[in-house]
Amino acid sequence: MLVADGWWQSLFSSIAAIAAILPGAGVPAVPLAPQAPTRAARSDGWAGSWAAAVTEADKTGVSATGVANTTLRQVAHLSVGGGSVRVRFSNRFGTRPLVIGRTTVAPRRAALAGTPTVELLQLVPLTFGGRGSTTIPVGAEAVSDAVALPVAEDSDLVVSTYFPQPTGPLTQHPAGCATAFSADGDQTGSGGAPYRKVAGTARYVVDGVDVRGDAEGSVVLFGDSITDGASSPIDKNLRYPDQLADLLLTRGFGALNIGIAGNRLLANGGTSGEAALGRFDRDVIRWPGVRSVVILEGINDIRISRGSIPATQLINAHRQLISRAHAAGLKAYGATLTPYWASDQYTVGGEVARQALNHWIRTSGEYDGFVDFERAVRDPKAPLQLLAAYDSGDHLHPNTAGFTAMARAVNLDLITR
Repeated sequence: MLVADGWWQSLFSSIAAIAAILPGAGVPAVPLAPQAPTRAARSDGWAGSWAAAVTEADKTGVSATGVANTTLRQVAHLSVGGGSVRVRFSNRFGTRPLVIGRTTVAPRRAALAGTPTVELLQLVPLTFGGRGSTTIPVGAEAVSDAVALPVAEDSDLVVSTYFPQPTGPLTQHPAGCATAFSADGDQTGSGGAPYRKVAGTARYVVDGVDVRGDAEGSVVLFGDSITDGASSPIDKNLRYPDQLADLLLTRGFGALNIGIAGNRLLANGGTSGEAALGRFDRDVIRWPGVRSVVILEGINDIRISRGSIPATQLINAHRQLISRAHAAGLKAYGATLTPYWASDQYTVGGEVARQALNHWIRTSGEYDGFVDFERAVRDPKAPLQLLAAYDSGDHLHPNTAGFTAMARAVNLDLITR
């Protein structure tokens, strides 16, 4: 054990004192602002197959400068397959109307991951209201027309988008764990030769792919960097949501990774995204065929506040997310926060808050069920820390083996019922 006996006893006395008040009515819920509840989108045979939560642009790089007379080629790794697809494009954080020129999509197997290569005969153009281009107002999204295009489950869809005019700062997903490519001019109908790698792993503008087929629906995985896949190898699709997606295919369900690195429940964070309370409806409820959401949020509120944020405040935020999911007709499942002993910004007060929140998630009954990620990845001999075999090295983020343990800890019967 890495802690002194007296410190250990003091910590768990504090945890027990807080936990004692959590399951019942002793913690008042924060009232929701009166508003018409958002309802989950009707599926009409459609299901979300891939998604990325978006943020504002960085201070430097492609998202900051934008592009002009440039084609961006990006890869979406699909969960469920089907016979038709449509693609979603976001200008949520743009500063000017975004002109999208010609766009093509092409299916391919994952063997070509990390490359811009496609088969020319498989490239299919997208349209928007029957037109080959569209303009997206600031703060808005565009969804392409459906195109008949068979795509396999657990496969790549390559999306090539030509931006003919200066875009200004681009709406992005900063840590996409995938390589993007760019080429001068309109190269939407070209193979891989004209393209070069874009620095970093961000995704730009493209934020969702819907597939029409036989899927039962989709599950949203909502969270921060652990959901987003920090430490996961690039272009390998080994984040916990990726691995869970493979398991969910056995039940006919898609999986949508809506994690953002650095995201918090209660505070906006620039490229760490809007607060979970602010982005929940847009990032969870709007997807077609969504049936449930797994929520793993709160560790960054704890860390950044240096443990000063009370567990009751985190619990009330979770209660709001539960209420909004239920109002939309979705099941909501809480995920226990994983250990962060010895990581940057670790504090005793933060540990107390983490343990208290986890106790509430497990015992309150307010969620429709819970996923015990803490138990899946902690060291059974030193339960305040990650098991060494699952530690990426920063004592906060699990590695690939840890992500495997997380995916396997999810009760598929529970989240697809």
